[in-house]
Amino acid sequence: MLGMSPAAGQDKILPPMSNRRIAVLISGRGSNLQALIDAVAAKRLDATIAVVISNITGAHGLDRARQAGIPGVTLSHRDHSSRDAFETALVAELRRHDVGLVCLAGFMRLLGPTYLGAFGEQTLNIHPSLLPAFPGVDAQRQALEHGVKVAGATVHFVTGALDGGPIVAQGAVPVDDSDTADVLAERILEVEHRLYPEAVASVLDGGWVIQGRTYRKLP
Repeated sequence: MLGMSPAAGQDKILPPMSNRRIAVLISGRGSNLQALIDAVAAKRLDATIAVVISNITGAHGLDRARQAGIPGVTLSHRDHSSRDAFETALVAELRRHDVGLVCLAGFMRLLGPTYLGAFGEQTLNIHPSLLPAFPGVDAQRQALEHGVKVAGATVHFVTGALDGGPIVAQGAVPVDDSDTADVLAERILEVEHRLYPEAVASVLDGGWVIQGRTYRKLP
């Protein structure tokens, strides 16, 4: 999904973020949104979820936002004449809420240059595979079809390459012979719900460097 593109050989230092206001972008039920809401409530994540934005009208994740007292916004891509027009409206909404970090949580839209030019270095995504294996949709089914013995989840920065940005954190899930795609997806979700808040906290707290594709702690 979308990014962070330091010049070849140039390190990208990530200092602590002074703006800890988060936007969460969703398209569906918002279970990873709920994990972030719960982490903030439990003070495991020192941040404010400033807004939840869905490109799908009636997405269940918007109900989760309302129940938590978080502003929820529907911004349908179908109401815009082009990807550029949609992304222009999205960027304006993020700026209106003074957002410092954007978290994609089941947001099923590819984001392009208009968005990347504004928030490309401030966007995380969570994907249900151990990237770079199985990018894109149906990652759990891809994993089973390839016969892997270990699957998992990855939090990464969003760049113009599909699920291809620098990796912030990963969590592994053993694959059982009896697994279906749905069963494996549910087990991976359990890891996602732990991993995403931890990764968001890591990025907000800073003290990291991106060297090429590697995200590592500064000495």
